[in-house]
Amino acid sequence: MQSLGELLSRGLALPFPGPVIGMLLLLLALRWQAVRQPVAACADFLLSHLSLLFVPVGVGVMTHLDLLDKYGVRMLAVIVLSTWIGLAVTALAIRHLTPKRDA
Repeated sequence: MQSLGELLSRGLALPFPGPVIGMLLLLLALRWQAVRQPVAACADFLLSHLSLLFVPVGVGVMTHLDLLDKYGVRMLAVIVLSTWIGLAVTALAIRHLTPKRDA
């Protein structure tokens, strides 16, 4: 689907990147059992080994402890602040987009 998305993006000069178009195509294709079943099998495999995907991150943090020591407080502040902003924007969007109920 990603290759097809790249082909559509470049061939039609669309303003969206190929991987985004590919994900939308995959979302549409998941309606068919022939697509859903292999994707589910692959997703189950990846989820069962999800903890292994955190090993490179842990190694990266360990190799750059000096940067964490130097910028750790700033990074923590940015992570916390951006998380709060993301939650607030999501809450406001949900409040704005949900239909109003009569009391």
